[in-house]
Amino acid sequence: MTTLLTPPSTIDVTVPFTLEGISWDTYERLRNDLDDSGQRVYITYDTGRMTLMAPRTDHEWYKKMLARMIEAVSAELDIPIFSLGSTTWKRKDLKKGMEPDECYYIQHEPEVRGRLDLDLANDPPPDLALEVEVTNALADKLSVLSGLRIPEVWHFNGVELCVLLLQADGTYVRSNSSSAFPFLPMAEIPGFLAMLPTVGEFEAFRAWRMFISKLR
Repeated sequence: MTTLLTPPSTIDVTVPFTLEGISWDTYERLRNDLDDSGQRVYITYDTGRMTLMAPRTDHEWYKKMLARMIEAVSAELDIPIFSLGSTTWKRKDLKKGMEPDECYYIQHEPEVRGRLDLDLANDPPPDLALEVEVTNALADKLSVLSGLRIPEVWHFNGVELCVLLLQADGTYVRSNSSSAFPFLPMAEIPGFLAMLPTVGEFEAFRAWRMFISKLR
C-alpha cells in the first residue's frame, strides 16, 4: 500500500504535524526530498510515527544562543568538540530518526574528529544534544534520542534548562550537572538566556564569555 503525503508546503508545520503508519522508506524519501529542496523542516520518526516541524523564530533564537554558549566553553577552556548542528541521525534497524536542534561530540571527539561518514550502526552517537521546545512536549523526541543512545540531552523550554542523562534501561533522568561539562554551573545558564530580550544577544554573550573565563 502506498502512503500519500500532503506536500509540506501546503500545511502549517510551525506547529507539530504528525502522521501515523508511515513506512521507513517513505520517511527516507521525504527527508531526502526536503533536503534536496532546501526546506528547513525537522522530522522525528519513531517506528511508523512521523512528526514534522518547521523552526520558529523564538526556537531558533534560543537554540543558536545555547549553541554559541557551548562553543564558547570549548574555545575559552580549550576543550575540543566536533559540532554537527542539526545533522539527521537515523537507525534503519531501529526505525528511528531525527534531527536534534544541535549536537556535539565531546568525550568521543578524538574518535570521530573530522569524519563526515559517521554511521550510528558502527560509530558512537553524539555525546550531547540540544532540544529547545518552547511550545511543545519533548516526549516523542526523547524516545528517539534514547533509541539512538544519545547519552546527554539539554532541554530548554523557554524558562528552565534541564539536563537529562541516559540510563542503562533507556530512560532519561534529570541531573544537576552535565556529563560532558561537569564543571559548568548549569543552574546559571538560564539567567544568561533571560538577558536576551532586554540587553540583546551581544551583551548576553559577552557576559557569558566573561563568566566562563573565570572557570579556568
